[in-house]
Amino acid sequence: MITSYEDLPNIELPVDQEIKISDGTLREGAQMPGVVIKSEDKLQIYKYLHQIGVEKVENFLYSDRDREVTREMLDLGYDKPEVTGWIRASKSDIELVTSMGGIEETGILTSVSDCHLFDKIGFESREEAKESYLDVVQEVVDHGITPRCHVEDVTRAEIEDFVYPFIEEIIEIDSDAVIRICDTVNYGIPFEGDLPYSIPRLVRDIKDLGVEDIELHIHDDYGLGVANVLSGFWNGANWGNMTVMGLGERAGVAELEKVLLFLTDRLGVDKYDLTVLKDLANYLEENANYHVPYNKAVVGDNVFAHESGIHTDGVIKNPFTYEPYPPEMVGARRKFMIGDSSGREVIAKKTNDILERNDIDLTVDKKDKRIKEMYNEIQQLYEENKRSSCILDKEFKEILDKHFDKEV
Repeated sequence: MITSYEDLPNIELPVDQEIKISDGTLREGAQMPGVVIKSEDKLQIYKYLHQIGVEKVENFLYSDRDREVTREMLDLGYDKPEVTGWIRASKSDIELVTSMGGIEETGILTSVSDCHLFDKIGFESREEAKESYLDVVQEVVDHGITPRCHVEDVTRAEIEDFVYPFIEEIIEIDSDAVIRICDTVNYGIPFEGDLPYSIPRLVRDIKDLGVEDIELHIHDDYGLGVANVLSGFWNGANWGNMTVMGLGERAGVAELEKVLLFLTDRLGVDKYDLTVLKDLANYLEENANYHVPYNKAVVGDNVFAHESGIHTDGVIKNPFTYEPYPPEMVGARRKFMIGDSSGREVIAKKTNDILERNDIDLTVDKKDKRIKEMYNEIQQLYEENKRSSCILDKEFKEILDKHFDKEV
């Protein structure tokens, strides 16, 4: 019998690997149009990520403010998240990393699709691009820094004749190099299929090339960000690079909080503290000019809000009926709301809560005459089109006062 969270069995990964998380909010997230993440906010976000237990972050190093906040992060001395860099595949960028001191890994943008190679960058041939990229990788390694090669737009690239040979040469330079699969416009699919689209096939093939650390950076233009990340994990990838609430260019990327919740709650991964996720989302909303959608999974205000009669009745009796995980797990709170679809059960519930908070020794149920009268009054507001929103707690208390003939 399955009637509680504890009764549900965990899902098991078919590949036995430790999954680790890399957060891109401070880099990819800061590129989202309209979003401004100031230096002091980047530092605070970094502290939140430390509380969660995220293993790695990546930072731009191009501006003075980027370098200053990166230095502040390094000076905190946290074991996690490791602070890494992000540069273009340009030798002039390498000094940005080496001059920081304390950075042991850097991302290197190595675009691989033809439209990026020829139209964006202006290479004359794929071979020219490959040699140029490998020269940068070699110099980064010569400085004692681990390269994390971002194979940008890989799901629109020539895989077998260009991308795989390129990756093989990266691994020849440094067997510890991280290969980041960048599904830049979300052409990737989370199931078996043809190259270059199939994320499962890409991951398995790259693993077969001898790559130990495969990271996933998946955009969400088709809404397949999280699905592609999970399918990558299912086929052997061991790193996921996400952002808080999916902040990023265009439609953003896979959401950090969704992946963390799935790993923790469904796979039983027991190393991340999710109780600050709601606070982190609220912090970004307050400080980065970003509105959190009410129905945003994990961190939206409506995730644990219940109004309709059937749902509220079920949750009051057993939260497991309509809540897939407890609100406390992600730092949220359950809310019961009164609206046009609410039944008498939730009205009685909210009434009892108010009575208890006011130390009034009285308990009612949905059959109580006063609850029926309150229900009828509330329904009348909606029937007469006098209401187009939920009843606020203050308004509900006024209705309660009237029907209970006392102020509570």
